Amino acid sequence: MAASDTHPYSNRPPSDTVGCFTPTALRERLEEEISRAERHGTQLSCLLVVIENLDEVAREHGGELREQTLEYVAQALRRELRRFDRIGRGGQNPMGSDDDLLIILPGADGPRAEIVGRRALERLRTIKVEARGTRWPLYVSVGLAAWRDEVSAQSLLAQARAATRRVNGDDHPAAPEDATQPGSETTAAVSVVTQSSSPPVLGRTGPS
Repeated sequence: MAASDTHPYSNRPPSDTVGCFTPTALRERLEEEISRAERHGTQLSCLLVVIENLDEVAREHGGELREQTLEYVAQALRRELRRFDRIGRGGQNPMGSDDDLLIILPGADGPRAEIVGRRALERLRTIKVEARGTRWPLYVSVGLAAWRDEVSAQSLLAQARAATRRVNGDDHPAAPEDATQPGSETTAAVSVVTQSSSPPVLGRTGPS
């Protein structure tokens, strides 16, 4: 695997300053941050990053590429975060895998978390995965959920996942591109869960 990345450097802390958390460790951290927010009346948000075409990539090139892609994306996003933000596997999704990445943003309300989400998308749109002469753009959606009083970790994750489902629907079937041809950009969008029942889609980048 090779990652084609037009933005390989950053002045953020190295990705190994804090590693990519396991689903169990990240869930524990989210519970801790919710308890802290309840005690101190502070803000808390989370972002769920879903690579929509990861299954197609894995079917073509194997599970090892799946893991390499997730690790690379997590490292790239880690450099865009503050030292006390956390990123890791988000736990099982509806397909029964733990391929989604969860970002915990202590002290961030919805609007601030949206800024982080958009920055994450801009970062990811510079990355393509290359394997055996084939280049795959990443189709990414990001769901945002801002914590409110009496909202549990499970409910917060469910809200973030609901937001990702509103982003792209089924209008972006994954297909590899030949590495010798001009590549299309990563398709990405961000959606936010608010207190309304119909969270808006906030943005979209990539090929039309």
